[in-house]
Amino acid sequence: MSSKRDKSKNKNKKFMRLALNLARQNSGLTGSNPSVGSVIVKNDEIISVGITSLGGRPHSETNAIKNCKHNLKNSTLYVSLEPCNHYGKTPPCTNLIIKSGIKKVYYAIDDVDPRTSNKSFNIFKKKNVKVIKNFLLKDAKKLYKSYFITKSKKIPYIVGKIATSNDNYIKSKKKYITNKYSLKVSHLLRYKNDGVLISYKTANSDNPKLNCRIDGLENFSPKRFIIDKNLNLKQNLYLIDTAKNHKTYIFYNKSTSNKKKKFNKKGVKLIKMKLNKEGNFNLLSIVKKIYSLGISSLLIEGGIKLTGNFIKSKLMNEFYLFKSKKKLNKNGKLSMSKLKPKLSKYFKFKENVDTYLENDKLTRYY
Repeated sequence: MSSKRDKSKNKNKKFMRLALNLARQNSGLTGSNPSVGSVIVKNDEIISVGITSLGGRPHSETNAIKNCKHNLKNSTLYVSLEPCNHYGKTPPCTNLIIKSGIKKVYYAIDDVDPRTSNKSFNIFKKKNVKVIKNFLLKDAKKLYKSYFITKSKKIPYIVGKIATSNDNYIKSKKKYITNKYSLKVSHLLRYKNDGVLISYKTANSDNPKLNCRIDGLENFSPKRFIIDKNLNLKQNLYLIDTAKNHKTYIFYNKSTSNKKKKFNKKGVKLIKMKLNKEGNFNLLSIVKKIYSLGISSLLIEGGIKLTGNFIKSKLMNEFYLFKSKKKLNKNGKLSMSKLKPKLSKYFKFKENVDTYLENDKLTRYY
């Protein structure tokens, strides 16, 4: 008897793991909505799957149901997150699930969105749909860590990255410190984040593009944000020259009307922010403003000072440290030796990322 139960539980786990893996595919690419995976099973066979579409709509349950070519009556749905039950830009997924004839729903974790949280269970129960919730809860908590942070705190999930030489310098006479494989991974981080933030000093010294330069993923380049208290940015930077085609925002406090006109003419969005008693921006206020512009995940590429300030403000959620095998010695500029111990102190965990970077190394702090 127990072996039958174990076999059934293992099957359910297998289908839910597939739903979680489907959700991972579009993680970071669904805007303010979470990436969700759905698997529909009938007579122990998968008859349809769905993932939240790029941009966040349609939802995964809708995709799985509408793309299914089989009769859904008495089937089972495995979904990585509690199905939505409120009217927003789309009708509730719970309505569609009930109408489709699905008779059993497994979901991995309750949503934290107050419009949905802990409500679907009772809705399904009233309509005689059997529900098993919090199934593979531990796995789902890891998957939705960033989504839960953004929804509860109303700020983006914040990821930092810096590339260093083997002797801890972040700048050299050559443009790049790390190799082409590290650069590709760096571009993947841009692809996976809605926005990227730098300081005006980084912009002026490096003239970066801040886009995703991987074939086929260029359209997923993040929106660009620059902190520039007194509008000291050079006018001929790539970011400024391309602002009409790619959304670019500058946070500033004081400037001349002539400077502001020049930036506005080039298509830059200027956002005036107050300074604190020390004469600096409040980073929490800035990231809240960024969140209000539809940014759920933000990549910090601003160098040592900006990274240090985010850590000091306790706003950094994750950090990627790329390390080259090369030493720069006298050619190195801006040592990261003081910041590195702060990373280990601030983050609870760190791991070596298992991906091919030839002689470079990548450490993830979280």
